[in-house]
Amino acid sequence: MRLVLIAAAVAIFWVRLVPHGRARPARTPSVTDLSQTSPLNQPGGAAAPEDAYAVYSALYAVGTDEPLAFASTSQTDIPQVGGSCLKPKTKEEQAMADAFAAANQESHAWQSHFSIPQGYRVLPPGEVAQVRGCLATGGHDANVCDRYKGIRHVRFLGVPGFDASRTHALVSVIKNCGGFCGSGGIFEVEKSDGTWKRVPTTDFTRDCSWVY
Repeated sequence: MRLVLIAAAVAIFWVRLVPHGRARPARTPSVTDLSQTSPLNQPGGAAAPEDAYAVYSALYAVGTDEPLAFASTSQTDIPQVGGSCLKPKTKEEQAMADAFAAANQESHAWQSHFSIPQGYRVLPPGEVAQVRGCLATGGHDANVCDRYKGIRHVRFLGVPGFDASRTHALVSVIKNCGGFCGSGGIFEVEKSDGTWKRVPTTDFTRDCSWVY
């Protein structure tokens, strides 16, 4: 009887506790956060490249119903948790995505080199802060805000990422209307008949528009 009980105990131990080649549950992959591994807009960049001005000049040549105000420091925002919002499917799209990320690893300085018929202002960081404060408070401080009348957004421009032929590019615009008010996006443009135009949205950039 004692031998039977010992044998039963050994059998139970063998079945319950000793592994028998069972597959281990797959580990859930960690979420890639590119804002931590490959942050953008780091200080230290030089002047914005000259061929970048032609792109934005063409896009804003049509005009808006408000005075244009650009921040003097380039800035872009790619939703990066879980990977980039860009979804390239071709070698050309991948090249543009890589070029865009490389161009915006550091912030670059915009100067008054745009050719925009209706005019514009390039605001240094101190004035950007003033305009955003005026927008957030509805122009409460007249002594400061009167000089910025009519401005409803400060636009932050990213440096374009060109393809190898330099006839297609990714561009970025953030429109801030004060405080936590604004919108932004990354979209593709192409050079056609000597000028730059926005192309219809595809899956490549569809997830790269946002409002806050």
